[in-house]
Amino acid sequence: MLSKKTKYALHALTYLAKKGEKEPTLIVEIAEKANIPRKFLEAILLDLKKQGILASKMGKGGGYFLRHEPKDIRLSTIIRLFNGPIALLPCVSLNYYQSCDECKDEKICGLNKVFVDVRNETLRILENKSIQDIVDQEL
Repeated sequence: MLSKKTKYALHALTYLAKKGEKEPTLIVEIAEKANIPRKFLEAILLDLKKQGILASKMGKGGGYFLRHEPKDIRLSTIIRLFNGPIALLPCVSLNYYQSCDECKDEKICGLNKVFVDVRNETLRILENKSIQDIVDQEL
């Protein structure tokens, strides 16, 4: 399940993408229009900026804006940033791998094999979906 932080990040990015301009947008506006608590949003936007997804401008006319086209911001990137692994089991995770304590041999573990397939299909979808896909669904 997606965390609130992940959902808020996706909503904020979608709002900025819908604006369709490279002009900075104030946190207050994003929070109000995307229905996100302002304090929570501040931390999210800062994380997105640190990852190079957003940029910001200080001072009058300042705010946040997308550094990339919405079609280039992959959902898998945002989910990993705020939610962690895409895989449902630690033994099948590509970026957060851990062996399972109860498993004697991953090579013959049926659970591992099935959830590798689940991970691969989920990842295939999320890597082929972008913020633009969300925007397109809302038109």
